[in-house]
Amino acid sequence: MKNIVLIGFMGSGKSTIGSRLARRLRYQFVDTDYEIEQVTDLTVAQIFAKYGVKRFRGEEALLVSKLADRKGLVIATGGGLVIKPENVEQLKKNGILIGLEASPETICKRVRNKRTRPLLARRNLQETVERMLEERKDAYSVAEFTVNVDRLAPDQAVDIIIEYLKRRQYIL
Repeated sequence: MKNIVLIGFMGSGKSTIGSRLARRLRYQFVDTDYEIEQVTDLTVAQIFAKYGVKRFRGEEALLVSKLADRKGLVIATGGGLVIKPENVEQLKKNGILIGLEASPETICKRVRNKRTRPLLARRNLQETVERMLEERKDAYSVAEFTVNVDRLAPDQAVDIIIEYLKRRQYIL
């Protein structure tokens, strides 16, 4: 029972799709941002504001090391978690990395009114998203399989992921 690890940019649907996928597979769902908020008693935005990105990435690495040895999880990662190769290495030990990708337009539409995204609190949202997607392109390429979610409902994306997992005989 390998873990299913969803990676991708913020707003790509990792939490929504992940929770539905976990329910369908009868796996436990873990959202790394939520878990960090529970442990630190701070929101992601508060951690960024109070301690900076370095502290947040440290919390992610600590959580990844705890999750890597567990089984039967669907893990929705934070958008920048896979920037650190050590995190990817840990998650691959007992996990299948599935990428969720969306166009800058889709991402902007989804995150436009969400003030909880500290890395997007800049003036031009579209430019920021495009720049960050380009910077992270290689980090997201570690996915074994990637689903473009631009024109998919969450349940359609779940169906595609499950079909892939069955084809590869990761699940029955």
